[in-house]
Amino acid sequence: MTQWGFVIDISKCIGCYCCFTACKDEYWDNDYSSYTAAQPKFGQFWMNIARNERGKYPYVKVAYMPVPCMQCEDAPCIKAARDGAVYRRPDGIVVIDPQKAIGQKQLLEPEACPYGAIFWNEEKNLPQKCTFCVHRLEKGEIPRCVQACPSECLVFGDLDDPESDVSKLLKSSKAEVFHPEWKAKPRVYYTDLYKMTKHFIAGAVIYGDSDECAEGVTATLIANGKSARTTTNNYGNFEFDGLDAGKYSVKLECAGYAPKTLDVDLKTDGYLGDIILAKA
Repeated sequence: MTQWGFVIDISKCIGCYCCFTACKDEYWDNDYSSYTAAQPKFGQFWMNIARNERGKYPYVKVAYMPVPCMQCEDAPCIKAARDGAVYRRPDGIVVIDPQKAIGQKQLLEPEACPYGAIFWNEEKNLPQKCTFCVHRLEKGEIPRCVQACPSECLVFGDLDDPESDVSKLLKSSKAEVFHPEWKAKPRVYYTDLYKMTKHFIAGAVIYGDSDECAEGVTATLIANGKSARTTTNNYGNFEFDGLDAGKYSVKLECAGYAPKTLDVDLKTDGYLGDIILAKA
């Protein structure tokens, strides 16, 4: 049986909102009565775009993350609904019945959807959310958001088909779910999720005797007996990303210059600024 799912590449998302706009165009003022009533013009984000800005001037990194309904295997919204108003199809898609769910505003509570993917239609007195464009899937078409994405960061398909693009990507990459601690078992996976959930340490190394950018300096990150290594680029910059908060040491080494070690108590993204290496 087909099991629909997403692998979303955060590194490819450019924050263009084409997916959001396509979703709005597909559902605003359009009823697909078996699966959802029409979406209102304002106030709903079935394909939301989360933005995460890390660092501070002059070293700032921005990432975007598309957030649809996660189509969870252990969906809290199904448990929170009354009278079978939310159900899972055999293909894994979770549907809010547009007739049975009328008045069930409890589905917006964090206990019902910790991802905040369910919205309230005030006019229709109805909770609503992304359906993976199930009405299009049944016609052999892909979801509108996937169709509209110019950077191809949205990969959609059958998770159970080993030959599908989404299945191959899931096996070949370090794809992971958002907030696994919630134990909802989402069908939406992300690559490079660290850009939304982790921190970085970066800096710029300069030769003290020449005031030139120090290219090729070895930078070693040390924490809890483990280490990672990189080298500075032609601007003298180095970066370690995907880090949890904690205490780290950064050691800089270059032939002909005195080594330098900096201790970092990382609570948020850490830009160490210009680091001067003295001649040995």
